[in-house]
Amino acid sequence: MFRTRTICRTMAAALCVSAALTFAPARAQESPDPIKLTLHDWTGQLITTEIMGEVLKKAGYSIEYVQADYLAQFAGLENGDLHVAMEMWETTGRDAMDAATATGKVENFGETGMQAKEEWWYPDYMKEKCPGLPNWEALKDEKCAEAFAIPETAPKGRYLGGPVTWGGFDDERVEALGLPFEVIHAGTDAALFAELESAYQRKAPILLWIYAPHWAPAKYKGEWVEFPAYSKECYADAATGLNPDAAYDCGKPFGPIWKVGWAGVKDKWPGAYKAIKAFNINNDEMGAMITKVDLEGKKVPDVVAEWMGANEARWSEWIKR
Repeated sequence: MFRTRTICRTMAAALCVSAALTFAPARAQESPDPIKLTLHDWTGQLITTEIMGEVLKKAGYSIEYVQADYLAQFAGLENGDLHVAMEMWETTGRDAMDAATATGKVENFGETGMQAKEEWWYPDYMKEKCPGLPNWEALKDEKCAEAFAIPETAPKGRYLGGPVTWGGFDDERVEALGLPFEVIHAGTDAALFAELESAYQRKAPILLWIYAPHWAPAKYKGEWVEFPAYSKECYADAATGLNPDAAYDCGKPFGPIWKVGWAGVKDKWPGAYKAIKAFNINNDEMGAMITKVDLEGKKVPDVVAEWMGANEARWSEWIKR
């Protein structure tokens, strides 16, 4: 009887070892070093990054979130001090991304599934004060500029841009197109939309940077300004476009939001690399999650946990071995 129990225990132990090998976390076979994911200064990117981080934790990886500048982060990605950036927008980050990937030290991990739009935006009530909108040429009229002015910029109109770290070439665009506007940059993402809310409630003049995916285009009635169509040549060659003496005389590009990272990820953490490339979320999903954080007051970790619970079958495929 004793021998039978001993054999059973031995067999059970063997089965446990076998199961442990089958379901061992990825880090048992890959580097135990933490994968460093960058955090920026807008809600959607914080959500995207935490979803990816939490999924990788489920696969057994050690994760570290690192606050980093949106464009300056590429220095860290090139030398391997940083590893993954979950949102690089075609609209503002393509040039920096292309320059980094050209070194061979940074890799484009593919599209996130989200499509980016970023452009100058105004509330519907401003169209009465600036006839001709959404055509950008309406902004050249001095009376239109005055309609968008604030005491600090009058008689010039004010364009409220995103934080300086976002890039976007708005100052260059104003100069290239000869617009009688002054660019004032919001300090943070939250400040940008707090000012929109305040102006909208008072029907006060405002022209500002709005992006999608985001809740703002759904909550507020308004339109994006229609600038001359973007082209790479417009940004790179002053001789191209309306102003033969200046680049950036066109609108911002539209297109995918990309995932990028250190080129060494695929060798150091091949399972994580596969999961990052598989990550996919659409604009509607992201807009709904941003709404929960920015408008309903929920915390990013709580919104991420809710998404993880509702989409387990989906993200499990990303880390399937």
